[in-house]
Amino acid sequence: MTPIDRGVAKQKATTMEFADVSGTSLRISRVGLGTWAIGGWMWGGTDEKQAMRTIQAAFHHGITLIDTAPAYGFGLSEEIVGKALAAGGLRNSAVIATKVGLDWKDGKPFRSAGAARIGQEIDASLKRLRTDHIDIYQVHWPDPKVPVSETADAMRRLFEQGKIGAIGVSNFSVDQMEEFRKVAPLHVLQPPYNLFERAAELELLPYCRQHGIATLGYGALCRGLLSGHIGPTTRFDGDDLRREDPKFRPPLFDQYLRAVARLQKFADKRYGKSIIDLAVRFDLDSGITAALWGARRPDQLEPVDGVSGWSLDDSARKEIEKILAEEIPHPVGPEFMAPPARA
Repeated sequence: MTPIDRGVAKQKATTMEFADVSGTSLRISRVGLGTWAIGGWMWGGTDEKQAMRTIQAAFHHGITLIDTAPAYGFGLSEEIVGKALAAGGLRNSAVIATKVGLDWKDGKPFRSAGAARIGQEIDASLKRLRTDHIDIYQVHWPDPKVPVSETADAMRRLFEQGKIGAIGVSNFSVDQMEEFRKVAPLHVLQPPYNLFERAAELELLPYCRQHGIATLGYGALCRGLLSGHIGPTTRFDGDDLRREDPKFRPPLFDQYLRAVARLQKFADKRYGKSIIDLAVRFDLDSGITAALWGARRPDQLEPVDGVSGWSLDDSARKEIEKILAEEIPHPVGPEFMAPPARA
């Protein structure tokens, strides 16, 4: 065990906030670690040793929720998560959230959420994660070629067998969740949500509040835009998904960077905080149960300690809305990331 392994086996004293997942015995940190970038695919590769240190360092900051998926590096992210938790003796402290319902061919994912596929994936994920159960199991994307009832029934059976501790869906609409809940309990929704991508406010978040469904907002830092470390000269190489993201391409890129600069100035003047802390606090104060913070180096988690223990007041939220409206009059969402259905 390395020095950092020993150091994170016990969490330091933090102000991390926690929340219960209704209908289960789970209690999750309100900031979770997102591990898509750790899988390397669409993020320019990965450094496994550094990725393991990042996962272990998350616990040092009070993070217990670790979100991953088979599609993140085609199994690599789950393998690294499993290895890191085992090496640090952290499995019993962790809430593992992973996903199901995507397949891939020649490095290209597509939706596949039939009962047979779900049965295959659960065993593969358990093996990669080095565990006998998954705390939160989420259907990654709705599959238009499989009835929602079939997907829900397969998830319900896993829940009743004790292989999973909570049933979740990701990227589902309200209508799709309604169909799902006719067949199985639904404990978690994972929608995209951040200062720049807020479509979930219209229907999804109110529906989840009404029905006691926890929300894990993915993309809390908007692929790094809200980190404060991306500027006009930043370049993205290889298979980095930001090369295809409209936010990172002209003419929108300049608009988003202007918004970031104004938000950073406001966060510092009003609260003495960084834009990262402001962005994640905004998510939590907007009703997101847990915001997923993507990182692949331990130092990228240092600002986490500044998120908890304070809130945005009404005047601050009005100022934030003003900045967004003036700098980004026509925001774009994360639709470019949606995988296709099967051919």
